[in-house]
Amino acid sequence: MVRILRGLAHKYFSDEEAVILSLILLTGTVFVIWFGAMLAPAIASLIIAFILQGLVTKLNKLGMPEIVAIIGVFVVFLGVLVGFLFGLLPLVWTQVTNLAGEAPRIIREMQSYLELLPEQYPQLISVEAVNTVYQQVSTEVGQLTQWLVSFSLSSIPDLVALLIYMVLVPILVFFFLKDKEVLLGSIARLLPPQRPLMLKIWHEVNLQCANYVRGKAVEILIVGGATYVAFKLLGMPYAALLSLLVGLSVVIPYIGAAVVTIPVAMIGLFAFGWGTHFIWVMVVYGVIQALDGNVLVPVLFSEVNNLHPVAIIVAVLFFGGIWGLWGVFFAIPLATLLKAVFSAWPVKEVEPSPTDELA
Repeated sequence: MVRILRGLAHKYFSDEEAVILSLILLTGTVFVIWFGAMLAPAIASLIIAFILQGLVTKLNKLGMPEIVAIIGVFVVFLGVLVGFLFGLLPLVWTQVTNLAGEAPRIIREMQSYLELLPEQYPQLISVEAVNTVYQQVSTEVGQLTQWLVSFSLSSIPDLVALLIYMVLVPILVFFFLKDKEVLLGSIARLLPPQRPLMLKIWHEVNLQCANYVRGKAVEILIVGGATYVAFKLLGMPYAALLSLLVGLSVVIPYIGAAVVTIPVAMIGLFAFGWGTHFIWVMVVYGVIQALDGNVLVPVLFSEVNNLHPVAIIVAVLFFGGIWGLWGVFFAIPLATLLKAVFSAWPVKEVEPSPTDELA
């Protein structure tokens, strides 16, 4: 056992810089786990600045001065943020409350649909199974309704914290963009002067993660916007809420699309019933998903080494189990980060010992 561990250490940690990098990664992980909630605005600002930096770089290449590019990109970011806070967010919240108010009617209609299933398919579905599903759905909807009703004066401290974050995040984003070189230089002074491994991993991570994160941001806007326009044209209720869910679902490939299909189908069914209109809604939704997977994703992520579906599912389960909902959303970028680190990590070939050759 000792010989095996010594061989692994010689193979993966024979480089002094690799040891330092592993300690940095371990310290950073522990720091995020312990202080992640406290530093959430700073982490969110860093991610947003990372996304916007790509647009700043492109404007610089077109000949625009850096400070002008930074101010222009920051103004666009503020416009999007204000539009989200005062346009999309109130609309989505209104639709969520309306949906909660219609929950009893939806449950009654669902019960009538479920009660017909044992009669039509007696060998596949039993009355007990239908009752169990109905009770579970009723319980979940009741809890959601209670949460919406309780969202009142008791939530004022959370609202105040949210308002503080809405002020802090834009300020931090601006300074992360403006003083990027100063901040990176301060971090670089804490590292060894000769760091070819760290530079190699940094370039790999910057290429993979930057392309992935920025591509996902564009994909969310395109898919969510196309879904909203299509649902409004088809007269689909709760179009803003559903389009937001569909847009965010692209963050989690395969799993997100499968999960969001359920509320889209249920609301379409309760709104239009079994008929041509419902079929058109599902066909249009399927076309958007197909165009996203077969056209938009290859165009946006042509420079990114795609992860295997099994790796994606494992990353969602692992990081979701550690950090909850935030872990689910950032599972793919974190997995891409790990893949970039492992791809650039130095591996020293271990020469077989005389004992191994004789064996």
